[in-house]
Order: sequence, then structure tokens, then C-alpha cells
Amino acid sequence: MKMALSIRKEKILSAVINSYISSCEPISSQEIRDKHLPSVSSATIRNELASLEEMGYLTQPHTSAGRIPTADAYRLYVQKLMPKHSLSTDELKIVNRYFDNKIFEIEHLLKSTAQIISQITNLTSVAYAQKKSDLMVKTIKFVKLENTKCLVIVMTDGGMLDNATMDISSDINDFELLNASQFVSSIFQGHTIAEIADTQKFVAEVKENFKNFFDSVLEVLKKYALQSETSDLVFEGSSKILEQPEFSNIEKAKAMLSILESKKELIPVLKNNGQMSVSIKIGQDIQLKDNMPECAIVTATYTIGGKNIGNAGVIGPMRMDYPKIISLLDYIGKTLNR
Repeated sequence: MKMALSIRKEKILSAVINSYISSCEPISSQEIRDKHLPSVSSATIRNELASLEEMGYLTQPHTSAGRIPTADAYRLYVQKLMPKHSLSTDELKIVNRYFDNKIFEIEHLLKSTAQIISQITNLTSVAYAQKKSDLMVKTIKFVKLENTKCLVIVMTDGGMLDNATMDISSDINDFELLNASQFVSSIFQGHTIAEIADTQKFVAEVKENFKNFFDSVLEVLKKYALQSETSDLVFEGSSKILEQPEFSNIEKAKAMLSILESKKELIPVLKNNGQMSVSIKIGQDIQLKDNMPECAIVTATYTIGGKNIGNAGVIGPMRMDYPKIISLLDYIGKTLNR
């Protein structure tokens, strides 16, 4: 392990490397002093150069020549010593001209990259394309081109693959394509093309990895499907019906409570018909049972983002403050949409 360099040694070594990169000629102590370190004497610089040579960072082609950097010197340079460099305006223009507002297939991208490197450095450039089979899928998108054609865009950790098209049903819309993109991406992302191409193995792995999720979701959905919708019917303040004078009679009170218990029969009454935002059912409109007491039900249909989320309202005696109730239900609807 080499010793750490002093700040002065680092400056001198940097000067040698930078000068040598520019001139490709052995660098003398006098040149370093004249161009880089005028405050340091030539004798001191010579001593430091000799020390750097002993440490393996510099070498002399012959005794009377200046020094040139060794491999160790360049390693240290790139790790610690090299200055920052900003591309010139012209160089930036060259880069922008190649890549501005463009999306490349991998081969085209690599070819352009090699061209721009060679142009700016004036050196031979090289680019290596990773084997497509080793690329890892990141996202997959489907973009509708025409009625029955769709563009398939596969993004990998090496860029975008060649564009491909596929046939689709004419009734598939953009929203369905978005859902398909998200679903397919969730399955394929993180796998290499080689893994996915091994169809039997990949499909088996996907089935194994997702089986528990699919089975669990199916069980949950089956339970929901089997449940009676009456479980979604909620009452608050049920006892307040008994506080109404109309239902002070014990028989009428029992009848009203039996209506609340008859959830299955009550649900169709609570649901609004057609496009009515507020439904008002009074007396005979609510003939759920024989000999039921006179009452009223006022409900509103509520939506969020255009989607019907359900109905809510009041059930009570026909004697109720309808304007107040309707105004309240309307304001609740507007607040939900805001």
C-alpha cells in the first residue's frame, strides 16, 4: 500500500499528468514551476519529483529527460486528483443534436453514442451492446395505433427494445390498454428476456409466485359474492323513531322496529329509481308489510367522480321537515364531490 501524498506532492503530480496529457512529452521541473507552481523553487520540485518516482508514480525515459506518469499515477489521478471539466457550448450542441427529443432503439442509441464520442474526443470509440436475452424488463406499454393495431413498447434496463405491433379487438379502448399495460408489467418486470422466453418455466414460476395471491383474492371475492347485501345496510339512531309521537303506541312502535329489521325488503325502497338524485317515498309508497304504520323515507343518491357510491337519507314519520332534510342531503352531495 502506497503512502498518502502531501498536498504539494499531489499538486506536482497533477501538474505532471495534466501537462503530459496535453503535450505527450516528458515534463521537467522547470516547466512545472513556470506553468503551475511559480512559488515553489526548482530544487524543491526536483526533490518532490524524485520522491514521486521512488513511490512508483513517475518514471524517466532517460537520465537527462523529464518525468512521465506511471499507471499508478493515472489511477490516483482519476480517483482523487483530476479537475472538473465542462463541455464547451459547441460540444453541448453536438450532443443535443444527436439526442434532443428522440427515443432510440438500443442499436441506434449505441451507434449514435459511439459516433458522438469519437467526434468530440477525436479518438476511436467503442460501444458494447448487452445481449438482449440478458436485459431485464422494467415496463411494458400498449399504445393504440388504429382500430385493430397496437404498439408494444418494452422498456428494459438497457433501454427500449425494437418496437413491435400486435392485433387487438376494435372495441378495446385506451383505459383497457392502460390496465393491460399495468397488469402485464407487474408480471414481467424484474425478469430477464431469457427467463421470460423460457415459457414453460416462467409461466410455472408466475403461477407459483402469484398462486397464493390469486387464491386469497378469489376467496375474498367469493365471500363477498355470497354475502347478502343487507350487511351493507346501516342504521344510526334507531331508537329515535320511538321518540316520535306518531309511534308512541306500542303496536305502532313494534311495527316500525320490524321495518328496520326487514333489511332485505327495505333495500329496494331505499334505492332511488332512474336518474333521481333525491327520492321521497311517503305512506303508501312504502307498503312493505300489511298493517304497517304510516311513515316516510327520503334518500339521496351520492356520487364521487361520477361513480355511484350509494344512498343515504332518513326514515321517520310522514311529519318531517322535508325542505330542511332535502337541503341537507343536497349539501352533503356537493361536499362529497368537492
